Amino acid sequence: MSIAKKGFQQYLLQLQQHPLRTKALTAGVLSAISDIVSQKLSGIQKLQIRRLILKVVLGCAYLGPFGHFYHMLLEKLFKGKKDSSTVAKKVVVEQLTSGPWNNLMFMLYYGLVIEGRPWIQVKTKIKKEYPTVQYASWTFWPVIGWINHRHVPLQFRVIVQSFVAMCWYVFYVMFKTHGPHQYPAN
Repeated sequence: MSIAKKGFQQYLLQLQQHPLRTKALTAGVLSAISDIVSQKLSGIQKLQIRRLILKVVLGCAYLGPFGHFYHMLLEKLFKGKKDSSTVAKKVVVEQLTSGPWNNLMFMLYYGLVIEGRPWIQVKTKIKKEYPTVQYASWTFWPVIGWINHRHVPLQFRVIVQSFVAMCWYVFYVMFKTHGPHQYPAN
């Protein structure tokens, strides 16, 4: 048996035996990858380790656990059904609750903790950019939500979401870096 296959089997075993921990660590690793990629794409020459660690903390302490419990809650609310009508309802609920909440939490965390900006700057930036970020989110995430709720088993949904979030984060950072809405004196 190949090393990759053994590793994947071990991962599946950990996911079964310790689902919360495994999802949290997976979200942390994918957050690290997304930050390394976005730092390199935005032209940062020397890797910013503090920023990287803070992204890992966000993935492990918030994104993985939040997704774990949120998806379990949706399954209970909708009794595990996967018919088109129920999946559509799950996607709508997700896009009206966790989607906006996660975007807001990320923008707060990124501005206040990762960048260390004063509250007034972060608040101004959120007022200015949040509608654009949320609108972009609503043009993208419902498709992922549909696929996730319709075709992905519950134990893998946070992992799928974390993987896609890894790409979303790179997009967000590139938009922030090269887009029209930067902090003053950035």
